[in-house]
Parts: sequence; structure tokens; C-alpha cells
Amino acid sequence: MANHSATKKDARQAAKRTERNKYYGKTTRNAIRDLKASDKAVATEQLPKVAAMIDKMAKRGTIHKNKAANLKSKLTRRVNAQAK
Repeated sequence: MANHSATKKDARQAAKRTERNKYYGKTTRNAIRDLKASDKAVATEQLPKVAAMIDKMAKRGTIHKNKAANLKSKLTRRVNAQAK
């Protein structure tokens, strides 16, 4: 455990950030799951919202920017390939 007040504060901040990142990650994963399960009309409507969530995770540093790009690319291809 931390002994200095600055390291104690750093531990508190890290725990807070970890909790926040877990929340955003889980929320985004659920949105991706729902997008994959929906039909073409709903998926087309949801795609910009999910892409924005992925972009925000990359901006915050929760995921790498290349992973975000790959996720958005795969989702876009999946939505475009769905039967009309």
C-alpha cells in the first residue's frame, strides 16, 4: 500500500479511472452486441451512435485508436452487407 499522501491520491485516482473505463467499455460492448443482433434499418440508425462511443473510448485512451478504427470498419462492413 502507498505510504506517501501523493501516492495514496494517485491510487485513488487510478481506481476511479479504472472503474470509469470499465463502465464505458462494457456499455460500448453491449451497444456493439445490440447492433450486431439488429436488422438493417435499426443497425443503420444505431451505427453513428456506436461509432461515436468507440471514438470517445479511443480519445480517452481506454482503447487504442487502431482498435477503434478496426471495430468501426468491421461494424460498417457488417451493416452494409446485411440484406436489405
